[in-house]
Amino acid sequence: MGDEIRTSQYNTDDFNHFQKQLNTETNILSQWFDEQHFSAAAPMAGFELESWLIDEQLRPAPLNETFLKQLNEPLASPELARFNVEFNSTPRLLNKHVFSAMHAELVQLWRKSKTVAASLEAKLVMTGILPTVHYEDLNLANMSNMMRYRALNREVIHLRKGKPLVFDINGAEHLRVTHRNVMLESVATSFQIHIQVNQENAAQIYNTSLLLSAPMIALSANSPYLFGKDLWAETRIPVFEQAVSIGGFEAAAFGPIRRVTLGSGFVRESLMELFKENVEHYPILLPEHFSEPVEKLRHLRLHNGTIWRWNRPLIGFDEDGLPHLRIEHRVVPSGPSIIDTIANAAFYYGVLFGMCSRYDKIETRIEFDKVRDNLYNAARLGMKAQMNWLDHSHLSAKELLEQLIPLALSGWQQLDIAEDDQHTYITVIQDRIESGQTGSKWQRAFIEKYGKDFPAMLRAYIEHQESGLPVCQWII
Repeated sequence: MGDEIRTSQYNTDDFNHFQKQLNTETNILSQWFDEQHFSAAAPMAGFELESWLIDEQLRPAPLNETFLKQLNEPLASPELARFNVEFNSTPRLLNKHVFSAMHAELVQLWRKSKTVAASLEAKLVMTGILPTVHYEDLNLANMSNMMRYRALNREVIHLRKGKPLVFDINGAEHLRVTHRNVMLESVATSFQIHIQVNQENAAQIYNTSLLLSAPMIALSANSPYLFGKDLWAETRIPVFEQAVSIGGFEAAAFGPIRRVTLGSGFVRESLMELFKENVEHYPILLPEHFSEPVEKLRHLRLHNGTIWRWNRPLIGFDEDGLPHLRIEHRVVPSGPSIIDTIANAAFYYGVLFGMCSRYDKIETRIEFDKVRDNLYNAARLGMKAQMNWLDHSHLSAKELLEQLIPLALSGWQQLDIAEDDQHTYITVIQDRIESGQTGSKWQRAFIEKYGKDFPAMLRAYIEHQESGLPVCQWII
């Protein structure tokens, strides 16, 4: 979904041509898996950080086109709504001072971006859901001026046979609204963590990422409010799932298959199973025509980009043209601070490699249904959630996170992460777990103390965010 497309309207011939190209490219990819044709380079790390532009009244500011033009930064790009922008990191080897290098780059990019935003009488804020966004802000006039988003909206509504999207979220309070376009997706802003893997360990890393989705949500929850309602600790999860509420072919269009999903199960042998599932279960949304060689897999990659697994397999290419495999871990929200953001990524990488080293086949030690239950429990309740874990064990999310800390340290040691980086970011994680203060908990505590004054809460949130302190040190 990252590239612009040539048109926002398609005909039957476009869908037929795309299907033919998709089938061809899927067969090529299958052959690459059979031949082990993927890069075996050392693990690489990167991320995408979605954020908000807001005006002086702390309301969404639909300025991303002007903002990005003035910023003139290749690491920044538009998102679905005109009030959202995305910041990317430079891919780096996952070793040594990778986390502090990510941190320094993001600080510099964020500082530059804030200056540009200020010149437009706007501010930048990173948060999972902007607490001051209104239902009326989510109209097509505020959609970014890109054909890919208008085509996406048209095809989603077409697949829903014109039925409006229904958002029904039961949390501390209840929210039920209907919406006739995909713009509600734009309220859910994420921090997406990437890791380049080799074919030998890709399936294990993918399955372990599924398992880690729930503890990562509990650790990082930062989205309790939407339209003035107190909902889940991480309301982004149900919002995004309901914002693109379409399923598979024909009878499955409104069935259990979903385009935003944890998935249908663990991978058994290779990530190729997921790309086959893409073709077999998900209708084409954007039948764009690409003239590049089929070996670039442009049709396959675009189709994969319209299936929003919470852990998404990706195909990319090294500088020498050799294809590589990546996994995009999508469950973590944006914010609450830069140091929290980098600590979240660091913890994920560390626990991922620590667990892969200790457990060969986690899929034999826990049922997928329990992993999926964990995700929703964590999204609802944060660190208070009860979790199913390996070998039929049960514990609270907070207890589980405490047990994962040694695994994170073990993983960092395997990756040869610099000791000062280890100390900096494990301290942030330990203090957050010990205090229990996530971004979500801080927001709720503020509202409990001062009432539902969301502008005041957001103003205090921004002040703390700009202080550079981790959320565990924020005061109410």
